[in-house]
Amino acid sequence: MRLLVLGGTHFLGRHVVDAARAAGHDVAVLTRGVSGHPPDGVRALRADRDDPLPADVLAWAPDLVVDTSCQTRAAAEHATALDPRGYAFVSSLNAYRGWPPGPLRGEDEPTWDTDDDEYGPVKAHAERVLGAAFGDRFLTARAGLVAGPHDRLHRLGWWLERIAAGGPVVVPDALDQPIALVDARDLAGWLVEVCGQASGSVNTTGPAGMTTLGGLLDTCREVTGGDAEWVVVDEAALLDAGVQPWLHLPFWLPADVAVTAWDVDTARARQLGLPSRPLHDTVADTWAWQQQAVRPAPPPGRDLPGLPPELEARLLAG
Repeated sequence: MRLLVLGGTHFLGRHVVDAARAAGHDVAVLTRGVSGHPPDGVRALRADRDDPLPADVLAWAPDLVVDTSCQTRAAAEHATALDPRGYAFVSSLNAYRGWPPGPLRGEDEPTWDTDDDEYGPVKAHAERVLGAAFGDRFLTARAGLVAGPHDRLHRLGWWLERIAAGGPVVVPDALDQPIALVDARDLAGWLVEVCGQASGSVNTTGPAGMTTLGGLLDTCREVTGGDAEWVVVDEAALLDAGVQPWLHLPFWLPADVAVTAWDVDTARARQLGLPSRPLHDTVADTWAWQQQAVRPAPPPGRDLPGLPPELEARLLAG
């Protein structure tokens, strides 16, 4: 079948392209053409996400669409011009009005219904527009923390590089904080498999309780072979020093948020076959990719994650 990927040159979209080709689909990507090129053998279509879909996209008439790129209200509205058998949209847990901190007991938790031009409300708006257009042909995958090779957000990547450098490493006094993630390759393959076969909302993150922040960092140390030593700093001291949760110390959340943030019911995802490969494999493969590739630039407007060296030095000095 003809499968169109909205996005398709970076991270999750790139893995969707690979999975779709492996499944034997005739694959095209729709991008602006400014941030990368699709693999050989993949049809390249051009459009801006906020502009109406051009005639060549409509004429190609995809059977299936996997949308990894919708970040604006206009993009969702223009996508309704397509008429595929199945449309899979990558949304976010941020579409839920109460997340974070959660918990999320299922897909019926209320989503944003405001006109705010912010990430969560925009995702929720896109779900409503696309769902109204495609009905039971529409599936929305509410992703949580996605990790793996080709991740230009560089959250896991920063921890790997810092831990590989060795020596004392500032870590929050939250190593028992639960965390859950999904490998981009697992999510991509699943999206291709279920597009047109399932509909509705699905929480697509790792299973609750799969690991902790400490378990993730220990795995990074094991994979990189470094001699890093954890210097545990309590939350109050981190905040007083100006450390921003999630940004300066990726994956760290304040205790009042972390206690329920990854308490997410993913039973429907498991019923629909979303896999969860071992954490070690995700970390090891990400590290192998980082050592061989030039890291792509982060998306426009995104701050680079990681603890600034001067701030780390102050914290280590006590």
